[in-house]
Amino acid sequence: KIMANENIEGTIMFVDVCGFTKISETTSPDIVVSMLNTYFDTMVKEIMEQDGIIDKFIGDAVMAVFRGEYHLDRAIDAALAIRNQVNSLPKEEGKETYQPKVSIGIKSGEMISGNIGSATLKRLDYTVIGDSVNTAARLQDAAKENQIIICESCYKQVKEAFKCENLGSINMKNKSQPLTVYNVIE
Repeated sequence: KIMANENIEGTIMFVDVCGFTKISETTSPDIVVSMLNTYFDTMVKEIMEQDGIIDKFIGDAVMAVFRGEYHLDRAIDAALAIRNQVNSLPKEEGKETYQPKVSIGIKSGEMISGNIGSATLKRLDYTVIGDSVNTAARLQDAAKENQIIICESCYKQVKEAFKCENLGSINMKNKSQPLTVYNVIE
């Protein structure tokens, strides 16, 4: 079913598997794919548990969208669960021991949803685009291992529900003003 192109309110989450590129250089392709699929499956279960939608897989990252009531809270709940689950996954013993970790960026706001792609290829993906999506991706870039990074506007909405630490401000590409960011602890 073709969905309408529309402005929607929601929360975007990017989850990246830290240090995975390095492992993929020293490990056989079969093992790399199987490891990544295991990690993705763990993440997907937690995202679906909170009624999130998997938008796409990008390399070793997942992009998810949360809509409806308490979309930001549900995204953060999913992020906390993902962090816990991934941290409890067994180490991979190869040439180097690898313990998976995630870095996560979350941003709520308005976004455009629609079928984006190429008519020539006859390939259109229903996805979301816009500043909130770009910001979530940049927040994930700024996140270190085990960090769940949100911006100040999101922090103000959830500070009663979640314990967060102020990490100060970061400069973001294509933004004139630095953004104050918070790490969600619990």
